Amino acid sequence: MNTHPTMAKGSRIGHLLADFQPDFDFIAPLPLPVEEFEERLRKIRRQAVEAGHDAIVVHAGSVGWFHASNAYLRYICDWMREGVLIIPTDSDQPLVLLSFFTQSVLLPPGGEPVLVDEIWQIGPIGREYSDRPGDSVIKTAEKCAQILARFGLTAAQIGKIGDRTSLTFWAALETLTPKCKFVADNAIVDRLQKVRSPREIALFRGAAQMISLGTQAAYHVTRPGVTDHEIYAAFSFAQLAAGGETGDGYQIGINEFGTHCGKPYGHVVRPGDLINLYISNVTCRGYTAQTARMIAVGDITPHQEDVLAACTEGVKRAEKLIRPGALMRDINNAAFGPMIERGMLTSPEARTMPYNWAPMPDGDARLIPHQYVQDIDWEAQGRKLMHVYPATHGPHNPNLGHSVGMAGAQNSFNISSHNYDLLEEGMVFVLHTQWLEPLSAGCNIGDCYVVTKNGFENLSHHTPLETHRIAAGN
Repeated sequence: MNTHPTMAKGSRIGHLLADFQPDFDFIAPLPLPVEEFEERLRKIRRQAVEAGHDAIVVHAGSVGWFHASNAYLRYICDWMREGVLIIPTDSDQPLVLLSFFTQSVLLPPGGEPVLVDEIWQIGPIGREYSDRPGDSVIKTAEKCAQILARFGLTAAQIGKIGDRTSLTFWAALETLTPKCKFVADNAIVDRLQKVRSPREIALFRGAAQMISLGTQAAYHVTRPGVTDHEIYAAFSFAQLAAGGETGDGYQIGINEFGTHCGKPYGHVVRPGDLINLYISNVTCRGYTAQTARMIAVGDITPHQEDVLAACTEGVKRAEKLIRPGALMRDINNAAFGPMIERGMLTSPEARTMPYNWAPMPDGDARLIPHQYVQDIDWEAQGRKLMHVYPATHGPHNPNLGHSVGMAGAQNSFNISSHNYDLLEEGMVFVLHTQWLEPLSAGCNIGDCYVVTKNGFENLSHHTPLETHRIAAGN
């Protein structure tokens, strides 16, 4: 691939970071104590009793890059890879884990499971992989059925917790245990994660500080002539060196328009660039934080400055309302006030708001505009940008923010105009104001918060919310 205009010597990133020092001390938090998992198990078993379940079966598959497909096993027993956990409702019965059934398994540590008595290795098999007959999913279901029978649960009500990767496993297990009744009950674990414990909050805080380390490293290396790959690498280096678990949970948007939610592709920083670091997932022992920051290189347009100001002011207005008992709707609506005052929006209501990935007003699909957009760094690699992204103007999302949880977990709530829930002490969430006008202006900026007894803690306070400025001549 021809990348001559964006070529950088492999050793340059080391030189760029040679004198980097963050402006705060980072102390990595310890893993959660076993007692916390014991309390979770007690609550799960109690909810299983209330639901009439004789056992809970939890499934997590494997997805790309050696990741488990969901966070349920890590939350329950600190197992960070694929597996099936069998939890008898009776507290005198042991937990049994079935695992090592894909080609992407990892060995502990980290993640030796807690509270688990037995671990069964199913083994990835098949003709192409091991020249052996069989299917690992079916073998896992067969062993699960055997364990249930051993517990006397051949005609029982079983709560099942999983995701889309679980469908084949559930179908096989239900066939093998025809007298059992299976009830989907992800909510048993989901409900436990709406409000976080002090030890969990320490892990969220650690994840947010890893983001700050990475952001400061990215600021340190950013200057004209540096590539987006090098900025991304500097961020990755700093947070991974501090104990971050993965380097693929964030985006960098970089061009003269302020476009966010991208990945590095070989763009060379130039005067007039607007750079977004959208850190949607840095993971500390399974727990994540999220922030967003903007970098302006040299002079940008007055309209771009106005968009940056509106988004920054929006987060600050919303932040002032964070406290136990605050209405999530009010926090959301406060953030959109500066946009409404500037005529960018007419209402904070999600149902009526334009947003970047919206369909047409009648719900039909929206055609991405077909138009040549000059990008000399992309064209140096033999390609052309022939569509305008995003397809329409507005915020990236029609809301302000959302809960922050474990890697691979779903949001338990959104900070939106239609959310009339009240904030509670121990809730953790991100507030990020976002705006994009195709080929014109953009901003994505936000902080991560935990609700405290008397207000809030800004977990991402080690880097200012305001746009970071880089002189054009640096």
